[in-house]
Amino acid sequence: MSKLAIFGGSIVAVLVLALLARLLGLGGARIGSAEEARAAAEAMISGFEGGAVALGSDGKAALVHGGAGDAALLKVHGARIAARHLRAPLVSAAASEGLAIESGDARFGTVVLKGVTAL
Repeated sequence: MSKLAIFGGSIVAVLVLALLARLLGLGGARIGSAEEARAAAEAMISGFEGGAVALGSDGKAALVHGGAGDAALLKVHGARIAARHLRAPLVSAAASEGLAIESGDARFGTVVLKGVTAL
């Protein structure tokens, strides 16, 4: 078999696997609504009671305000949603795509709420 045929077969195999993953709904998670963000925050953070929600326009991040001046910062991480519990004061800054919120966790990083301009 020629190297070109092997290379072409490998490309086709990768594309088939990518299509299969998309059809099975693997990866590409999304936060679909404020209610979904609130429920996720309450499920992931013990004792957290969600209130108002700032949801990114792309469904990849959300900030759920809590009752005691705290908040839950959510972001899509692969096929799942990850959360961090934040305490006031929140560190945020305007970004070209929306509002950037610092999580205070180097592994979680700064999260951008696309399309959001104010909390």
